[in-house]
Amino acid sequence: MAKPKPVTPQEAKNVEAYLRKLFANKSIQVRARPKATDAVEMYVGDEFVGVISKDTEDGDVCYQISMTVLDIDLEQG
Repeated sequence: MAKPKPVTPQEAKNVEAYLRKLFANKSIQVRARPKATDAVEMYVGDEFVGVISKDTEDGDVCYQISMTVLDIDLEQG
């Protein structure tokens, strides 16, 4: 398995712009991770919602969002 490629600041900006448009939500932010470059963090406002990683297998570049929803969060809805 190949080492993950870093997510560049420009890629993070492009992903953020895409997600804001897709979800019609300007409060979405894509931020660098404090100690890792292989992924970025996704926030809605100040709420952390997931990690976005870069996948370059098969010569294509794609970005995958990993998001965890806790059962206690579902009870608050």
